[in-house]
Amino acid sequence: MKNKFFIHKSSFVDQKVKIGDNTKIWHFSHISKGVKIGKECTLGQNVFVGENVVIGDGVKIQNNVSIYENIIIEDNVFCGPSVVFTNVKTPRSFVSRKNEFLKTYVFEGASIGANATIICGTKVGSFSLIAAGAVLTKDCKPHSLMIGVPAIQKGWVSHAGEVLDKSLKCPREKNFYIIKNGFLVHEKK
Repeated sequence: MKNKFFIHKSSFVDQKVKIGDNTKIWHFSHISKGVKIGKECTLGQNVFVGENVVIGDGVKIQNNVSIYENIIIEDNVFCGPSVVFTNVKTPRSFVSRKNEFLKTYVFEGASIGANATIICGTKVGSFSLIAAGAVLTKDCKPHSLMIGVPAIQKGWVSHAGEVLDKSLKCPREKNFYIIKNGFLVHEKK
């Protein structure tokens, strides 16, 4: 049976890796053992995926991103070029801290802009938007717009990723949202 995915000849894929249909892994990437990558994903040039990482369906990871062990990426996540994930809060080259790696969750539909940094142990809320160059040091809510260093919430984004104004109407979907108990939700009709 022929593979239903593409791996560029310059990339390395270790043993015991599962890759979903129609996934593409481009130049100079390394996929470590035990990794599971869903269907319809794209991993750009020079992407590193650490051991036992799970990446959902429809994920787009742009060039120069390293995804370390203990990072969980759900379906339809976008990671822009050179996004940085960390795995230890207080690294030292001369102190082994492998037993201190913290789990980082990137929930469904989240988008992380180019050169953003995600500090380990955080939860990136579903359908949130982390601005290019932002440094996320704490959990963010679903649909939140996070900007700056350190990142703070500056607004809300729709399911389609559009920044919402005070009306909370998505210009792309034409749907209205409401804020309920501090969270953005679709308005019930």
